[in-house]
Amino acid sequence: MQIDLSDTSVLVTGASRGIGAAVAGAMGKAGARVAIHYRDQRQQAAALAQQIGAAAELFQADLSRVDECVALWKAVTARFGRIDTLVNNAGIAVSSPLESATAQWQEAWDTTMAVNLRAPAVLSKLAIEHFRSRGGGRIINISSRAAFRGDQPAYLAYAASKGGLVALTRSIARGFGKAGIMAFNVAPGFTRTDMAKDFLDEYGEDFVAGDIALRRLTEPRDIAPFVVFLASGLGDHATGCTIDINAGSYVH
Repeated sequence: MQIDLSDTSVLVTGASRGIGAAVAGAMGKAGARVAIHYRDQRQQAAALAQQIGAAAELFQADLSRVDECVALWKAVTARFGRIDTLVNNAGIAVSSPLESATAQWQEAWDTTMAVNLRAPAVLSKLAIEHFRSRGGGRIINISSRAAFRGDQPAYLAYAASKGGLVALTRSIARGFGKAGIMAFNVAPGFTRTDMAKDFLDEYGEDFVAGDIALRRLTEPRDIAPFVVFLASGLGDHATGCTIDINAGSYVH
């Protein structure tokens, strides 16, 4: 089945690499106009935009700052005229061992929560206001398997932030469905990305591979088709759901 997203506009946060880049590329291939958000990796974002073509444009923002979240939304809507789908993909995984000094540990928590949970919440608030005025829209949040089964002790903040994102998604779905606003949660397991490199370096690929049911680690290209499908409207009656993409390592 070929999904056609022509005449739709999509904002993908954290789209310069990894899952976000794969999602943005797949959205563009399906015909959508794509806003590629990046923080500091402009060169990678620009290469992706060139690959997608004229339908893609770049937007920079530091999502740890509320004012920049707001500015990002305003910039994209001003340029595109409207947004039909928001993909909250940007995220960070900061190691914060319990043995760290409390101030350092807290700083890692605050930064993680700002990017992984507060930024999606701010953008979702703006999206809901925008969608209400247009008769509907879709929010797709990229959380994590860690939201349900937990994570390593050094990544408590990451797991907690992703758990909050799941609750945010479900609350939006329940609260705004009759306004035509759908919300979905995609929960990848361990995925081979640049962000995962530190974890791989610390624990080793055998440790990760031994935790899955399939022959290879999940790649960003394994996740992107699900996000495109949800953006198409074909899955609207699954609003509020979580789609597990974790190579059989956790099924809830």
